[in-house]
Amino acid sequence: MTILLYDLCGADDVRFSPYCWRVKLALARKGLPFEARPTPFTEIGTIAGGGHKTVPVIEDGGQIVRDSFEIALYLEAAYPDRPTLFGGDGGKGMARFVENWVKTEINPGLLRLIVVDVHEALLPVDTDYFRQSREKRFGMPLEDIQAGREERLSDVRAALEPVRHTLAQQPYLSGSEALFADYILFGSLQWARATSPFQILADDDPVTGWFERCLDLFDGLGRAQPAKAA
Repeated sequence: MTILLYDLCGADDVRFSPYCWRVKLALARKGLPFEARPTPFTEIGTIAGGGHKTVPVIEDGGQIVRDSFEIALYLEAAYPDRPTLFGGDGGKGMARFVENWVKTEINPGLLRLIVVDVHEALLPVDTDYFRQSREKRFGMPLEDIQAGREERLSDVRAALEPVRHTLAQQPYLSGSEALFADYILFGSLQWARATSPFQILADDDPVTGWFERCLDLFDGLGRAQPAKAA
């Protein structure tokens, strides 16, 4: 049976949610067929019986699961005979740390670099919601949030220094192969790649090499989403 994934979408069918990308790679690793159903921000409240405020949400038979990490835990438990997403309890703990690090140290900085670009990538039905909600969060217009991003880019790059140290010793955050911890950070950088022409990573950054390897996973699943052209 095909799993249904409600997948945030923008104009031209761009799929940009960092959290949905985590789940798509997790489903691909498990070898589970899935339908990524395009879902605008303003339709999230109507999906899967209603009551949801965010995506991803999956429907697997009669089971409905939300939140990217909870979905990964569900898939690991429901399909234990398929390739692991964590490699055991230690991997789950490490992935949880990466999730919290990305949430507090990476995503906020990224959003300040690309928020206007994300707005411009949305379907018209979503632009008012996005502008109002993000301007309320930051207390200023979107254009002011993103202003001066060239000077603030170094802060985001510096926040990735632990990743560079890790990649000096192994090809992926999870070790010899990419697991859910890698998918978490990948999703955030894919969010920027899909919505913004602004170059987040330097060409010679080891994180760039890791990201390119992740784009090629599962027959180029990530690369199938075109990068935003300048």
